[in-house]
Amino acid sequence: MKKAVIILFFLIAFSCSHAQDMQQITEQQLENLTDADQAETEDDSYLQELDQFRKYPLDLNRADESELKELRILTDLQIGSLISYRKLLGKLVSIYELQSVPSWDIFTIRKILPFVTISSPVSALQGIGGRLKGGENSLMVRYSRILERSAGFDHSTPGTKYLGSPHRLFFRYRYTYRNLLQYGFLGDKDAGEQFFRGAQKMGFDFYSFHFFARKIGSIQSLALGDFTVNMGQGLIQWQGLAFGKSAAVMGVKRQSTILRPYNSAGEYNFHRGAGITVQKNNVEATAFVSLKKISANFASDTIDNNEFFTSFLMSGYNRTPSEIQDRNNLPQTSFGGNVTYRRDNWHVGINGIYFHFSRPIQKRDELYNLYAISGNNWSNLSIDYSYTYKNFHFFGEAAVDKDFDKAMVNGVLISADRRVDLSIVQRSISPKFQSVNGNAFTENTYPTNENGLYAGISIRPGPYLRLDAYGDLYRFPWLKYLVDAPSYGKDFLVQLTYFPAKQVELYSRFRSESKQGNKQNNTTVTNYLVFLPRQSWRTQISYKIDAAITLRSRVEIMWYDKNNAGKENGFLSFFDVIYKPMMKPFAANMRLQYFETDGYNSRLYAFENDVLYSYSIPLFYGKGYRYYFNFNYDISKRLSLWVRWAQTIYSNATSVGTGLDKIQGNRRSEIKIESRILF
Repeated sequence: MKKAVIILFFLIAFSCSHAQDMQQITEQQLENLTDADQAETEDDSYLQELDQFRKYPLDLNRADESELKELRILTDLQIGSLISYRKLLGKLVSIYELQSVPSWDIFTIRKILPFVTISSPVSALQGIGGRLKGGENSLMVRYSRILERSAGFDHSTPGTKYLGSPHRLFFRYRYTYRNLLQYGFLGDKDAGEQFFRGAQKMGFDFYSFHFFARKIGSIQSLALGDFTVNMGQGLIQWQGLAFGKSAAVMGVKRQSTILRPYNSAGEYNFHRGAGITVQKNNVEATAFVSLKKISANFASDTIDNNEFFTSFLMSGYNRTPSEIQDRNNLPQTSFGGNVTYRRDNWHVGINGIYFHFSRPIQKRDELYNLYAISGNNWSNLSIDYSYTYKNFHFFGEAAVDKDFDKAMVNGVLISADRRVDLSIVQRSISPKFQSVNGNAFTENTYPTNENGLYAGISIRPGPYLRLDAYGDLYRFPWLKYLVDAPSYGKDFLVQLTYFPAKQVELYSRFRSESKQGNKQNNTTVTNYLVFLPRQSWRTQISYKIDAAITLRSRVEIMWYDKNNAGKENGFLSFFDVIYKPMMKPFAANMRLQYFETDGYNSRLYAFENDVLYSYSIPLFYGKGYRYYFNFNYDISKRLSLWVRWAQTIYSNATSVGTGLDKIQGNRRSEIKIESRILF
């Protein structure tokens, strides 16, 4: 009876609250990731997985820890609280009962609702044979191109040119049986690459195949073809999508199953071979092996007549003779595994990975490369752990490389109150520590040469108000690129999110970051360091006029080095109209944007809606306008079409871009067409 009263209370409370799309946080995380990496990721696996969970929601009454982690929305505290709640009070009676689960707040529930259910799914114990029929086949084809002709396609002038056409082509076939089995293959041709001629006589420049099954008896995961491997907290190996610092202050822990399927267009960050995860009682073991060719820059020692490579090439572009010469010219063999012992509230795991290259790596002779990876092989070992005690969740990883150089990341998530959450992450990583595919929660792109302490807090003083803030202090004990001495920095963010009415979401964010770097335009013999501060203030509001129309607007201001000679300012503002009528076969959205910055250092980013399983996060600097229009039409239940048009117009500019991508004129226009058929 008491449980029924609680459920009824929360049903009433939830029905009076306002449904809100929490995707805004994910968009901010992707913007921050693009800014940090200076490039957009081509890994769309996360978007595919969310779409699959929409079709086949995860049953919260049956899902175990690993399945809940696959959503990549919940923290370990929330996962542990749900499992404990089920053990104590039994299965959930209603989805709205989630509000009575400790550590679960209204913001998390709104974000997770589209992907979960409390109904009974198809048995996860069904064998491979039964899964090979009754699933969904899909074929997706995408075409895009920049309409203006860039210098790389202008063969009337001398010099290096792109050998292929300006068309970009992508296709993907995929079979999925709920969340238990998927397989498929894809092909990708970038603009400028040849197609069924020259170096690409087999058609597409990149092909990928994958077969991935989950929960076949004691086999938790089985991967064949292309897959990713994610271990611990990313010190030695993490290939999946991973976010850094953002307003999602409780999202500081790396969470994923070790093996995941890979079927995206990116040509570098995956393994090609076989992997398996087996579980017996409290012990889980994973093993994998991979053999693939990667692209690398080669050089030679004319004295010793030896060949070596100086860097990996990760862009996947094979458009010019030099890029084609470097394409897939380095065979790489890798293998590794994990053994994890898990109990109700803690786990400990041992991870290892080994790489062998057909030729040795030797970075360029620069001081900041003094401790870089070298030789024909590399290896790493680590121990990762987690422990939950009441409302505290501790986690971390300690690692060494083949030279026994050390790295460590430790953190804690704290649910101090139903309205207050805290996160703390400490990292201590030697300048000598190196890993080939590391991706931890660090200021640096790769986990090396860093000591730091991060602290975040999330406060929910009321059902319609949320305050998120973090501070991060870090130090780099050794030199870095364009930083010719040991350095340090600090990063702070405060964001207030407010829901004043059911149809409105408003957030305002201020971020301040200051780190040391070489003084720009230095005229002295020796470089010296100065602080290069960046501050930005963003305010964004979304207003839902009715069930079909949503309006969204953003204003953002950037200040770079504002008190010194190299100061720059930036400004960006956009207005969106999103039209998605219920029970109609079509939808559309559009944006009108203005931007003005003094230079590249005051650049700004803005997430853009795109065609299915795609998004754009272009950078903006200079002065100009941008607009885009997306249209989706479901021709039938099985056939859908997407069209996108986008154009940037630069004020007082005579050219756009640089090098082979330079366009004469002040406009850059892109068209994208995509279709998908289900069968």
